[in-house]
Amino acid sequence: MNTSFDSFVHKISSPFRFGFFLATKLPAAFFVGLKLKAINQQACSINVKHSWFSKNPFKSVYFAAEAMAAEMSTGLLAFGHIYNRSPKVSMLVVNMEAAFLKKGTGKLTFTCNDGDAIKQAIEETMRTGEGVTLISKSIGENEMGETVAEFKFTWSFKAKLAK
Repeated sequence: MNTSFDSFVHKISSPFRFGFFLATKLPAAFFVGLKLKAINQQACSINVKHSWFSKNPFKSVYFAAEAMAAEMSTGLLAFGHIYNRSPKVSMLVVNMEAAFLKKGTGKLTFTCNDGDAIKQAIEETMRTGEGVTLISKSIGENEMGETVAEFKFTWSFKAKLAK
């Protein structure tokens, strides 16, 4: 059990705290209306709905709003696993791939189930001091459970070891 991860989840789990986190750290995601649906050490789900802030001219969710939700589902898992770690670990997206399979309308949920792989990558960089990359996948589904988009984010993790 990672008590630091649990502490991070407690810090952001209420809608007010998550909204404050977005407003202060990621204001674009705040205005688009990203919502935390669920998070634990293995998985994270983020909702984004079609609204004035997230729309495109084709009456669907703008691809950039979908990308924000997808990245957030992978990034919150990573952030939770590096939260209050010693040594500190930096994280950065170094690549992204996306496939849009269906028009995204209504409320979309992007889910990443790569928490264990993310944790292992972070533990490896902490053990070796070497940078580690990991491809993390987020699947976006509409309210009918149909897959509308698939994103793959390549994360780079690097422990900041004392010299």
